[in-house]
Amino acid sequence: MSKDINAMISLEEALELVTGAAELMPIEQVSLLESVGRVAAADLASDIDVAPFAHSAMDGFALRAEQIEGASEDDLVELSVIAEVAAGDVFDGAIGEGECVRIMTGAELPADADAVVKYEIVRVVAGDGLPGSTVAFAAPCKVGSNVRAAGEEAKAGEVVIHKGDIISKAGVGYLASCGVLDVPVYRRPRVALMATGSELVPPTEVPGPGHIRESNSYAMAACAAAAGALPTILPIVPDTFDDLANAVSAAVRDFDFVITTGGAANGDFDFIKKVVDELGELKMTLVNMRPGKAQTFGFVDGTPVFGLPGNPAAAYCGFEMIIRPALRVMQGYTFLAHPKVTARLASDVRRRDPRMTLLRSTMTKAADGTYEVLPATNQSSGLFGVIQRSNCMAILPEGPQSLSAGDMVECVLLDIPEEVEL
Repeated sequence: MSKDINAMISLEEALELVTGAAELMPIEQVSLLESVGRVAAADLASDIDVAPFAHSAMDGFALRAEQIEGASEDDLVELSVIAEVAAGDVFDGAIGEGECVRIMTGAELPADADAVVKYEIVRVVAGDGLPGSTVAFAAPCKVGSNVRAAGEEAKAGEVVIHKGDIISKAGVGYLASCGVLDVPVYRRPRVALMATGSELVPPTEVPGPGHIRESNSYAMAACAAAAGALPTILPIVPDTFDDLANAVSAAVRDFDFVITTGGAANGDFDFIKKVVDELGELKMTLVNMRPGKAQTFGFVDGTPVFGLPGNPAAAYCGFEMIIRPALRVMQGYTFLAHPKVTARLASDVRRRDPRMTLLRSTMTKAADGTYEVLPATNQSSGLFGVIQRSNCMAILPEGPQSLSAGDMVECVLLDIPEEVEL
């Protein structure tokens, strides 16, 4: 390893390094329903005008606006109802002077009509409002009133979703109306997750003396799935160089990204740095952040391998701040960072370390409308429960100073989509 590899780098440098090395996944065709939340890999165009014909936006009476141009409460205009058009039906006849057509929501507008007056404001003079009745209008209307024009949403051949757009739930409906049923998107990265540690047993077992249940790979798999990836939890790897080297060598053959937890520091049984260095190319070992200082990144046979710390909070912070953005790059997303807001500290914070620190915290809105953030009392990096009860991470910038209640700090919002600007 070179001195540069052993040097501690900033979170910003680590993020740039890892995301810069992430490569876009190949394109695959998926069904329309499978495309929701994913990034379009090509421009998608409509095969028809949407809507394909002018139609009524509500139940009412179709006519030409000029027919009731002078209508008022004192001078009602009466028209004869000559036909009724339900949704799915077509009226091919002509609307003569003194005539109108009863029309239902969604029905095609008769060829010589240019407006619809809603049913509730039309008075029935004779009959029941159906064909053969006479109705009266007490006000004029504008051309195009209550009419959805042909091609209002899209024209045939028009691009409706551009390459790089995220397909939303509404976008799925939009594409369906445009006849796009197979969608090109970037393939989800297949992510291998393996915990290292001879003290670990699967969560299906009750741990005996000296052992603990393995939980990191489950949390990181959940994080990977939330980032859009396809996670696979591999067997626990004992604390030996050969076992870890064999496990990593096998994983890089079948997966697009390999994540290990544990063994990222410099102890006698910490091997991930040595494995990546000997099997491939080591790029990073230390990040100036707390929790999560010891983080390994490199390539083995061209596949990214990331070694997270074994402490749950350190692994979680490393994933959310560095790995998640890289997985998003691989899927074509362009917004990579979690949204941030500035909030007022609700308690004093005594700094233990000059590194940039992420405090698991809860944010609320105070009575004066200002966001207020309360760091958890227990900031141990060995706890998942604190993260479960948190909705953000308060950022203490690098430096020796402690902060007091009332100071303003930047906070990372973990459950808000990256695309949201706050």
